[in-house]
Amino acid sequence: MNAVVSQESLASPLAADKAAQLHRLLEGLAPHELYWVAARSAALAARGPQPAQVQAAATTERVTVLYGSQTGNARRVAEQLAKKLEASGLPARLVRADAYPQRELTQERQLFVVISTQGEGEPPDDARGLVDFIAGRRAPRLPALRYAVLGLGDSSYPQFCLIGRQLDARLAELGATRLDPLAEADVDLDEVAAPWTAKALERAHEVLKAPAAAVRAPLLQAVPSHAAHDRENPFAAAVLANQRIVSRDSAREVLHLELSLESSGLSYRPGDALGVWPRNPPALVQQWLELLRLDGEAEVTHSGRTLPLVRWLAEERELTRLARGFALAHARTGGDAALVRLLDDPATLSTLLDTHQPIDLLRRHPGRWDAAALVAALRPLTPRLYSIASSAAAVGDEVHLTVATVDYQAFGERHWGAASAFLAASAEDARVPVFVEANERFHLPADDARDVIMIGPGTGVAPFRGFVQERRESGARGRNWLFFGNRHFSDDFLYQVEWQEALKQGALHRLDLAFSRDGADKVYVQHRLRERGKELYAWLSEGAHLYVCGDATHMARDVHAALVDIAAEHGGLSREDAGAWLADLLQQGRYARDVY
Repeated sequence: MNAVVSQESLASPLAADKAAQLHRLLEGLAPHELYWVAARSAALAARGPQPAQVQAAATTERVTVLYGSQTGNARRVAEQLAKKLEASGLPARLVRADAYPQRELTQERQLFVVISTQGEGEPPDDARGLVDFIAGRRAPRLPALRYAVLGLGDSSYPQFCLIGRQLDARLAELGATRLDPLAEADVDLDEVAAPWTAKALERAHEVLKAPAAAVRAPLLQAVPSHAAHDRENPFAAAVLANQRIVSRDSAREVLHLELSLESSGLSYRPGDALGVWPRNPPALVQQWLELLRLDGEAEVTHSGRTLPLVRWLAEERELTRLARGFALAHARTGGDAALVRLLDDPATLSTLLDTHQPIDLLRRHPGRWDAAALVAALRPLTPRLYSIASSAAAVGDEVHLTVATVDYQAFGERHWGAASAFLAASAEDARVPVFVEANERFHLPADDARDVIMIGPGTGVAPFRGFVQERRESGARGRNWLFFGNRHFSDDFLYQVEWQEALKQGALHRLDLAFSRDGADKVYVQHRLRERGKELYAWLSEGAHLYVCGDATHMARDVHAALVDIAAEHGGLSREDAGAWLADLLQQGRYARDVY
């Protein structure tokens, strides 16, 4: 029989101030994170007390692995490096950028940075404060620092790995010594990340003079994982429901999917994402084969694997996102000098990548490809991340998604999105390969008395369905305020009945709507924010948490600008101070964004 012991019944050996500090640090941690802390504490206790000079040396000689991550890739690479460093006998700490004490930068001796670039050359939200500090006038000289940077990005965007490049250059400007040249990883990040990690491990041993072969037991003993499935080993989730949730007259198809996670060992929190490994639409694969006059059954060997070409194209290669690398390879294959010049112009390249799929390029600039060269030139197909639209507390071992299908006409041809077409075609009882991607910065506040403001137009409302379910099931004391927008009230009001029911139940306290095509003037969520500015600022001033989900290019920027204006008007701040106030909310974790 398990004994249940309350916090209050434990006699603490700690002084009151230390106990309070520990409680603040542990508050809000998930069970697996608490197990991590317990295992680390037990390992440290087993080592016994250390002389003060040894502890000081460990602080000076440790290796810091710092990461900034928007979708989890940078975090995953950084975690792998930190584990390898510790397992090989080196003192290492892993720190997320927004948790890094900036004052400690001058004390660092060896720093490895893994950071992604999102959107149009912007840092991930968890790294904005640190990137601004290092780029600013207050950044200190760093003559004792040795560092290496791994930038992560997507070459289908013009500002590929821009933040990694800027950090690498700025650290050198501040007097730090570059251990290795900047490494830049595309979506197939393991090709660059794996050798960079191996080199970083080697450099760390060189700098700290520790023998690489002297492997000791890591300080952190491994905690058994209850999730047998992850990104590399996805779970085949059964489709329980797949239904359209907009009217027949809606210009866009939006689907609500319910998947079973029964027996998967997977768990999630509201705000997390579900990774889906898609397959390319069969009709698109056939278009490629016909256009390039290739035999789909021809066997192709690449990276030690042999598959028929049709399987490479359907399951292994990116066919719906155009990247500069493939465009250049196509231009060179066909000897198209005009296309090469076009790709060298940043503005033209940006437009091309934004408006064309790879097959559009093949049609506009014909060229010949053999099967092996084509497979080698195309990027690997990668998983798509969808904000989870449910709370396990409400739906049990299910996970729900809100999916806008990508299906449109351009250049006289039909175009599809890989994942949305795959999900749209998944009938009940079909199997979808999935995994859970934690979104550390987009969870509900640990203090359930805090108010929550949610801004989610279109399918950006998905995580807030999970938020409201979770707050209702847990009996949270704080208020919930949702801003939702779409084109038409009658056609595109996603989850309308559920929101109305939540209002009646008291699970949702306020709902503000913006339907941009229902009136003479286009009204968006940022307009509603400004209209409610006084109350919104009051909620935030009283400690509310603010969440934004949806389009990064337009909506998120317009919402951010509206929030700055609201703080200036209702807080009596200058625009500069209003921006700093909002940046501070971001740094605190009270302003969180899940944008794409």
